[in-house]
Amino acid sequence: MKKHLLAAAITLLAASSAMAQAGDTLAKIKSTGSITLGVRESSGLSYTLGGGKYVGFHTEMAEVIIADLQKQLGLAKLETKYQPVTSQNRIPLVTNGTVDLECGSTTNNAARQKDVAFAVTTYVEEVRMVVKANSGIASIKDLNGKSVATTTGTTSVQTLRKNERAGGIDFKEVYGKDHADSFLLLETGRADAFVMDGSILAANISKSKNPSDFKIVGEVLNVEPIACMLRKDDPAFKKAVDDSIKRQIADGSLAKLYDKWFMQPVPPTNTKIGLPLSEATKAAWANPNDKPMEDYAKK
Repeated sequence: MKKHLLAAAITLLAASSAMAQAGDTLAKIKSTGSITLGVRESSGLSYTLGGGKYVGFHTEMAEVIIADLQKQLGLAKLETKYQPVTSQNRIPLVTNGTVDLECGSTTNNAARQKDVAFAVTTYVEEVRMVVKANSGIASIKDLNGKSVATTTGTTSVQTLRKNERAGGIDFKEVYGKDHADSFLLLETGRADAFVMDGSILAANISKSKNPSDFKIVGEVLNVEPIACMLRKDDPAFKKAVDDSIKRQIADGSLAKLYDKWFMQPVPPTNTKIGLPLSEATKAAWANPNDKPMEDYAKK
């Protein structure tokens, strides 16, 4: 009988330990000596160079966070496992424990906060438009009678429609199946402008044959806070991640990373994206917070 009780106690203890680790990422990292980082394969903030090599502003920032976690946990070595994620699977992979920290290009919004937690905002995305440099288009009002490209299934379609109604301008919408296809519509003259997230526009410009032929212009159509994503109800891990980001902001290293990835030549084409730090991102860094997109909506 005692043996049965002892076995049951051991089983319960093991189950409790597993449950504790599921909600305690720092304990999981310390016990395994590894952390799994969620990265993107093709984003303005995180992308692959092939061969398992991932780079970008958010990727390198995350690697600094991981180095800070290693120091905090007193680990001689901490292995980083890179897990590519997509728009469809990134939240499930965080919630089921596959990914410990996702630093791709995820918008922090109220709906997602029901399932996951977010670190403090590190990039504020602005929906803008890119045009050919010699087009004469400088504002949304200049789109009257023009063809405008956007990517099927994105929120930019809704943003376009709202602006069309509000401004009383008449333009034709043409759709690309993905961002590269939408940019190609502009590049080949089948569209006069391409409306999308600023970092995506800038990344496509940098990869084009003649980057100087294009420029990002016009009003900011929408604002979305982008942040690293982690599991809910794990305050110790969130604090550790937030503390690292705040340190990077305070000592100027995050600004240097931004300059490196947006204002200097970057791989694989060694061209400059040329997207200056926005006022919205500066404001987010000045007052670190994890407010959702809804709090950024224009009143």
